[in-house]
Amino acid sequence: MSAPGVQAWAETPRPEVVVARLRPHSRALFFPTVALLIDIAVVSYFAGALPEQWMNLALLGVGVLIALLLFVAPVLRWLAQNDTITTRRVVIRSGVLVRSRQELLHSRGYDVTVRQAGLQLLFRSGDVLINTGLEHPVVLRDVPNAELVQSALHDLMEASVNPIAARRQRAHSQHPGEPDDQTGEQELGDEPQRGSR
Repeated sequence: MSAPGVQAWAETPRPEVVVARLRPHSRALFFPTVALLIDIAVVSYFAGALPEQWMNLALLGVGVLIALLLFVAPVLRWLAQNDTITTRRVVIRSGVLVRSRQELLHSRGYDVTVRQAGLQLLFRSGDVLINTGLEHPVVLRDVPNAELVQSALHDLMEASVNPIAARRQRAHSQHPGEPDDQTGEQELGDEPQRGSR
């Protein structure tokens, strides 16, 4: 039997600690960066070379619009996708103008699968699918080191023991008829046998 202070310490909730903050792999920014460099090169080459002033201003305006659409918007979209893994849950945030947030508790239990295709194999990234038993799994898209994320999620899920499940597990590991440490009650169906009639 353990000391009361030790038992109370074991039952106190541990503080939630951030294990990892994830974004999609940064190679998603390759093509927007190339588009920005081409846009800057074209605008720089033709700036001042056009015969009319309004044409130079129109060229600059089109260059800025292309930079906004092909570079700034994808970078903002990439920055807005944020996945946080803590010791208690997975928090998925996404959206630029309309933000959405989804949380999955490790104590609820789930199945974790990694899907890799194309360049994801080369860069060791992948989609981490978290199947919670709902119709569609939750997907952490194109995360770096996908296998490491999968392993960490499995470890966190095992470490996050539901108190009710832990009590049931303790109860099943006791001998029949032995009272529970916390309640002093016997399990149902474990009453002492009385003489049969």
